[in-house]
Amino acid sequence: MAIIKVEHLAKIYGSDTDKALKLLNQGMDNESIKKQTKQVVGVRDVSFQVEQGESFVIMGLSGSGKSTLLRCLNGLINATAGKIIIDGQELTGMSSRQLEELRRKKMGMVFQRFALLPHRTVLGNVGYGLEVQGIARDKRDQQALQAIEMVGLKGWEDSYPANLSGGMQQRVGIARALATDPDILLMDEPFSALDPLIRQEMQDELLEIQNKLQKTIVFITHDLDEALKIGERIALMKDGKIVQMGQPEDILLSPATEYVARFVENVNYSRALTASSVMVKARNVVHPKDGPMTALHIMEKFGMSSLFVTDRLGKLLGYINADDAYEIANQGIRKLDTIIKTDAPVAQPDTPLCDLLDVMAHTKVPVAVIDETNHLKGILVRGSVIAGLAGERRETYE
Repeated sequence: MAIIKVEHLAKIYGSDTDKALKLLNQGMDNESIKKQTKQVVGVRDVSFQVEQGESFVIMGLSGSGKSTLLRCLNGLINATAGKIIIDGQELTGMSSRQLEELRRKKMGMVFQRFALLPHRTVLGNVGYGLEVQGIARDKRDQQALQAIEMVGLKGWEDSYPANLSGGMQQRVGIARALATDPDILLMDEPFSALDPLIRQEMQDELLEIQNKLQKTIVFITHDLDEALKIGERIALMKDGKIVQMGQPEDILLSPATEYVARFVENVNYSRALTASSVMVKARNVVHPKDGPMTALHIMEKFGMSSLFVTDRLGKLLGYINADDAYEIANQGIRKLDTIIKTDAPVAQPDTPLCDLLDVMAHTKVPVAVIDETNHLKGILVRGSVIAGLAGERRETYE
């Protein structure tokens, strides 16, 4: 279910936005609109939905409109045209009081520059939103302490921001947003001011929190690696509009424009791609009751030296190799049960390729890609993995 809906949103800065909006709707580019009207287009004709519990990343270079779009989502900036619907409520047209109530109960905001109150302790900062809501002291302290522990700052609740590192201060910012238990987290480049190693730690921390809480997250970034790591879907912006939107692998493997292709050309594919993106279908499998001659015939036909074994429902049982099959065939054994090996290398569909390269370099059989119920979804062979790392489309190898 979509908790955020944005329909044909536009934001134009200036005193004569109607004329600029008319030109925008006629398809005129931003620079021409600025020359003719002296108005600046921040966002143009943007539409998307964010599902409940989804991590949705909006990315782009400086000036692409991503932060303007985020501020429209919580009403800090009034949109010029279009609709924003938050959990069934239309944001455009709300009174100041209604907007304030929506922000307090539905949304948590995490800023790039921490925005902590220097005269308040960690506990006081984290509990600030609850205090504004009028929550009793005991209850808000309890909720704030839970949020502080969740971000790994237990024991620091009596410290002041000046005594914390940058990463710790950002943790306080995240805890403050979580303390009110909002449905939606809006995060505006929250880690961009941090050192690279601390930034990676904070990304991991966010993913761990999201795995527990399943909040709806709209995350702004200019960093592609960060977007690929955090986003279930990514919207890439340029000149105020979305030029491509989809899952991370859609962006990497099928860039919609030359701009997107240039954006992703230097990405580390081994970190960005997962097993599911480069696996091929395991077309040839055998079952325990199949005979060794059947297995050997399949291997000979397709030039293979091993086969995966599944039950009739597709659950992985192991694999067999040609030497063992040949041996039991000579012994007159008609079933494969005795030669099934259970040490097949396996991976989950969402396992990053970088975690599998060493396994693939040393294994003599393909890597089996299995789901949480141990059903065989596909296999990783060197050709498909190399093609994926080279940036080729997966469909070529299926």
